[in-house]
Amino acid sequence: MRYLMTFSYDGTNYNGYQKQPNKNTIQDEIELALEKINNKKITIHASGRTDAKVHALNQKAHFDLEKEIDENKLKKAINSLTSDSIYIKEIEKVKDDFHARFDVVEKEYVYKINIGEYIPTDRNYIYQYNKKLDIKEMKKSFKYLIGTHNFKSFTKTNIEKEDYIRTIYDIDLIENEDIIVLTFKGNGFLRYMVRNIVGTLIEIGENKRKSSELKHIIESEDRTLAGKTASPVGLYLKDVKYKI
Repeated sequence: MRYLMTFSYDGTNYNGYQKQPNKNTIQDEIELALEKINNKKITIHASGRTDAKVHALNQKAHFDLEKEIDENKLKKAINSLTSDSIYIKEIEKVKDDFHARFDVVEKEYVYKINIGEYIPTDRNYIYQYNKKLDIKEMKKSFKYLIGTHNFKSFTKTNIEKEDYIRTIYDIDLIENEDIIVLTFKGNGFLRYMVRNIVGTLIEIGENKRKSSELKHIIESEDRTLAGKTASPVGLYLKDVKYKI
């Protein structure tokens, strides 16, 4: 029986989502809980990984169990065996050929920036930039990023992939007093892609670059021409959508 799980987590004290040897990860903790429930090792397959200190509001993952368990009971059982930093929001049965990663049609990320006074209680959840930015110039940048492009300039440089093509459906920026919330919707995102775009947008907001430079940066397929990788703090995987 295949199940699809929707869950949220505070990534502050984890070495990212994906399991790693001798590291504290989200995947490890959930799989350990499922092993206790199922009396057998279980592998969960997520929509994608998030890096250390990155949070998720609605991450998705599927897993298989040999026995059928009521979804609500399964949800409660997993939540009773994981830390307060992880919460299973929903579990539903899906077709046996469903895949949480390969069947994604849209992902949505948000990135939060504080351009006002430093707030220590928000330091793990909102990037404390603490200086003003040129919002108007940042918004001008969006038209160069939206659409289908080769985003090699915005991913990890030592990873060779056959396909760097991704489609960004929409980018939005909302100001709520001193908090900027950037939203990115697309069919998928490369590793560090959102953080590298945000880092470049911040440099544009600092007036160190013009928004029009993005066209050349994208066409160059050269990571060294884009901005610095923004802090993982402030980044959230907000939602994942499927055809089902």
